[in-house]
Amino acid sequence: MPPPRKRGTALRQQLAELRGPDVPAKALDARALAALAANPGCRRRAILDGAGVNKAALAGALGSPSAFGQSQFALTRGNAFEAKAKADGGAELLRLVHERLDPSAEPPAHARVPELTAIGPEGRTARTALALREATEAAGEWTLLDHPMLALDVAGSPAFLEPDAVVVHPDGTWTVVEIKSFPMLDGSADPAKVGAAARQAAVYVLALEQVAARLTQESAPAPEVRDRVLLVCPKDFSNLPTASAVDIRKQRAVTGRQLARLTRVQDIAETLPEGTCFDPARPTEELTAAVESVPATYAPECLAACELAFHCRDRSRAAGAVTSLGRSVRAELGGLTTVADVLAAARGEAGDGADPAVAALRRAAELRAEALSAMAPGATAPEAPACH
Repeated sequence: MPPPRKRGTALRQQLAELRGPDVPAKALDARALAALAANPGCRRRAILDGAGVNKAALAGALGSPSAFGQSQFALTRGNAFEAKAKADGGAELLRLVHERLDPSAEPPAHARVPELTAIGPEGRTARTALALREATEAAGEWTLLDHPMLALDVAGSPAFLEPDAVVVHPDGTWTVVEIKSFPMLDGSADPAKVGAAARQAAVYVLALEQVAARLTQESAPAPEVRDRVLLVCPKDFSNLPTASAVDIRKQRAVTGRQLARLTRVQDIAETLPEGTCFDPARPTEELTAAVESVPATYAPECLAACELAFHCRDRSRAAGAVTSLGRSVRAELGGLTTVADVLAAARGEAGDGADPAVAALRRAAELRAEALSAMAPGATAPEAPACH
């Protein structure tokens, strides 16, 4: 077995060949890593993200341009709300952290806001680690880190991540703060958007845990990363910040497993045909064959999280795959993987009648036939039940 360093170098070279020799790698961010956790079975996304392929450019070259991403208006609105939430040295933000997560601590009347600027992402990462260490050792004080830079090891190389904020409590524990511009109405927000924010925050928590592990190795006090994060949103229809504590233990576990799988992208790469390359500059036919050589697991939820969703949806529909109807439908159908299989089972032409999914389909077909016959011209309406 080759030494780990040589194995890692060979993997990076292999991924560079998949990306294209002259194509720079697209850095993974927290949103992309969270999307991986939302669809852990998609080998296509795993290899493309692991190789640093620009999926938006790839989708355009395939003839299925991506509509994924935030509008300029949404970005501007989000930046304005974040600035308001962090105004006055983060006084309101820290008040919300104290109120929702640490009410037994002393109120944050005064807080440290260290300067985190440095040259390059590596410099900012080192400066953030130093600030976290100093804040942890300064017991009894609140510290707000505004846009710290964290490094998370992904597929053998660092992914640089920038959370909205990290708060160090007086007891030395660390909390991730995620600021979003979608509203929180009557104390609750859109569950789908909250779930996406929780998965993104889980990525930051994993990165912070790696920082905490390094500090522990340096004989510093062992810091704890809290498994509840603070989600800050506009209150109702105003621009006033409000917040909710979100437990991200489940999302953290799922994301951790998926990232561990991503570090084994070499297993996926080794199954690809010789010469496979995802360079958007290649001919469309060659590029399509390269993408189709990697299995995808499409679901309608991909439309909100992946640049290749339109391409995968078209292929899924053309193949009659039931996954195009949604994950919940796919789960109910068991071993029936295509729409043709489902219809044949419902008509009694295929399938085992002892299979609960097949039995339910046949019963549904019978009920549908009865309903249609009752609606046919000349059909006698069923008698109403007698009233007693």
